[in-house]
Amino acid sequence: MKIPDKITANCPSCHKHVIHNVRINRKGKESTLSRGRRKYTEVKKGYGGSPRTPKKPVYKVGKRTVLILECSNCKKKHQRIFEARTKKPIEVTS
Repeated sequence: MKIPDKITANCPSCHKHVIHNVRINRKGKESTLSRGRRKYTEVKKGYGGSPRTPKKPVYKVGKRTVLILECSNCKKKHQRIFEARTKKPIEVTS
């Protein structure tokens, strides 16, 4: 699925319908110093193995993509989430 790199949309902060720059939100790396990750590694130490029973995998059709729209007027960013799951990866085209 292809999306243009500029979209006219409503800006919630300046209350105008203006051109927005578009980019796709990518998932960042998980922090190794977060409390949950630290606790999980602490519990996993030793002979106990994994402390939690593994869940059965749930297979989804595709991912929901999140677009980040940056207002060209006030430079504030807001998200637009696709309700449907897209099978093809979304590309921002110029």
